[in-house]
Amino acid sequence: MTDTRPTIRLKPKANARAIRHGAPWVFDNEIVTDRRTRALAPGTIAVLEDEGRIPLATVAVTPGSRIFARVLDRDPAAEIGPDWLRARIAMALAHRERLHDAPFYRLVHAEADGLPGVVIDRFGEVAVIQPNAAWADRLANDLAEAVVEVTGVSVVVKNAAGRARALEGLDDDSRILIGEDPQAVAVPMNGATYVADLLGGQKTGLFYDQRPNHAFAAGLARGARVLDVFSHVGGFSLAALANGAAQALAVDSSAAALTLAAEGAALSGVADRFATRQGDAFDVLAALADEGAQFDLVICDPPAFAPAKPALEAGLRAYERVARLAAGLVAPGGYLVLCSCSHAADLAKFRTSCNRGIGRAGRAAQLVHTGFAGPDHPQHPQLAESGYLKALFYRLMP
Repeated sequence: MTDTRPTIRLKPKANARAIRHGAPWVFDNEIVTDRRTRALAPGTIAVLEDEGRIPLATVAVTPGSRIFARVLDRDPAAEIGPDWLRARIAMALAHRERLHDAPFYRLVHAEADGLPGVVIDRFGEVAVIQPNAAWADRLANDLAEAVVEVTGVSVVVKNAAGRARALEGLDDDSRILIGEDPQAVAVPMNGATYVADLLGGQKTGLFYDQRPNHAFAAGLARGARVLDVFSHVGGFSLAALANGAAQALAVDSSAAALTLAAEGAALSGVADRFATRQGDAFDVLAALADEGAQFDLVICDPPAFAPAKPALEAGLRAYERVARLAAGLVAPGGYLVLCSCSHAADLAKFRTSCNRGIGRAGRAAQLVHTGFAGPDHPQHPQLAESGYLKALFYRLMP
């Protein structure tokens, strides 16, 4: 098999040992490039060799990307086809079925589940695939068929809205691959019911990664006035209301997301305690301060302000600003939850920015809990980017 596929080779100073030990990415400055390798079509399956031409792994190649090759299998002779896809998805499914009684979870978390660049979220009878790497986009139909065969879902949606797709030279054409348009789907989680737009919503329609952090925040929310900023479809606020919060205000710039949040509140039976406010989060935070508003629990879960290293410093300043504005709205003895999904901002940097913002607001705080993504979002031990989500829970002192 290997002699029918193209080969690419590591430079002499590249770290072949890292690949042998499981590193999933090979960067463009680690590969011997010539006219032949640069001409390989994005998504080509190839054999990676070390400098001595000893085969190391089966990889998917994207010559125009900073990540030149993604390791698909440490077996250089692996055949990347339907059987291989079914085996990887079955392995991922076995883990999720141990975690969750109902079929609502992240089914595949990219490199950590052995499917580089592939995200698959399951919503009951519907699966949403984000093929964020060229090889996966080329095999999207095969992926969809494998998901149906392994899980038994009846609908598979391709969501092409991921930021990473542009880096791979891929389009943004989202569509139904198998079955009929699922429209909006009701998702039970943490005692609440959410409404997810699986074709036109953000990412795959719902953020499963925050599930344990929603739950922890909900435990602090009994009897509380809750402010959920960057709320999307009401992730934190609906969980809080379902677990005894007195009232909640969801703030987001997207009218469509807030409409879905309101529908979820109605389905959860908490509509009488739920309100929404559309607008730029920074503007709304400042306006609430001018109004003298106070909340017992304030949560801010913004989009990635620092998705890559060039945006890191500006992103950290934005996190500090969020912390400063939000801290001023927390009643004495109340709680502030600050989240980051930025790959480039590690936990230490993010925490420093949040601490600085709280201090600039003139508030003293206790850090009572640090949360991460749920176990259906496993981390790849050799890929720090797979542990992207951080949630800091503070108690603000009188």
